[in-house]
Amino acid sequence: MDWFFKFPHMDDDALRNLKKMIDAGFRAFTRANGDAIDGFFSPLQKFLILADQFMTQTPWPIITLIILAIAWLASRSLKVVLGCLITLLTIGFFDMWDDTMRTISMIFVCTVLSIVLGLPIGILMSRSDRFQKLVNPILDVMQTMPSFVYLIPVVMLLGIGKVPGLIAVVIYAVPPMIRLTNLGIRLVDRDILEASDAFGSSSWQKLLNVQLPLALPTIMAGINQTIMMALAMVVVASMIGVQGLGQPVLKAIANQYFTLGVFNGLAIVGIAIIFDRVSQAYGRRLQKHREVVHG
Repeated sequence: MDWFFKFPHMDDDALRNLKKMIDAGFRAFTRANGDAIDGFFSPLQKFLILADQFMTQTPWPIITLIILAIAWLASRSLKVVLGCLITLLTIGFFDMWDDTMRTISMIFVCTVLSIVLGLPIGILMSRSDRFQKLVNPILDVMQTMPSFVYLIPVVMLLGIGKVPGLIAVVIYAVPPMIRLTNLGIRLVDRDILEASDAFGSSSWQKLLNVQLPLALPTIMAGINQTIMMALAMVVVASMIGVQGLGQPVLKAIANQYFTLGVFNGLAIVGIAIIFDRVSQAYGRRLQKHREVVHG
């Protein structure tokens, strides 16, 4: 009756040998292709370094004005702009400016990469039910896998550094971008699509001129969620060398520095609120514009 109380499982030696075989195969792959993988991700590293240098070496008043200008153009709200200004000044006052700028540069690059990867996949999913059924389980795994697990393969492939951390963050953050792009395009009114067909639009013209513009509010919601998930991954990515606000938090955990952890944690919250309010306000403006055009 042991089988009734203890779930039957693979023999311990067989299970151990299977794990060893998989690990050995992955290590052999990384040794054989390490240089090629490094070369493939070299442009990404340069982009990340440029973004980091721009954010950290540009004088703080200029960076502040740029962020406030973006917030105003996106939201057209003085309340949002004032909130951004107070948050940035508070971060600077408590000597967290450089780490914050490194974090913002990382989130910027992650968001750009997530859009570049997620938008085409979402478009393909919206155009093919078979492709959607194939990709959905993969996205489910990506969203439910513990974030720490993503660090293992990227560190084995690329070692410790910014690029492995960036890749781990993108893998963790890109699913909402893909899902909401697919959803936004599928929710476009069929009557509008039929009218577009009646005017002789090609499939490509219909996508660019009708579907994507009408799906833009939903796509913006996907970008918003991608940014939030990337920020949530910042502390985890700091374990493999990603600089920014995550490293002081990690140091605070290791050394039980309460105020260091709380201050830097609140700075992450402040950035998250800035990104969230600005992107949501822009999404609402797009939604209102669409309602005016089609109302």
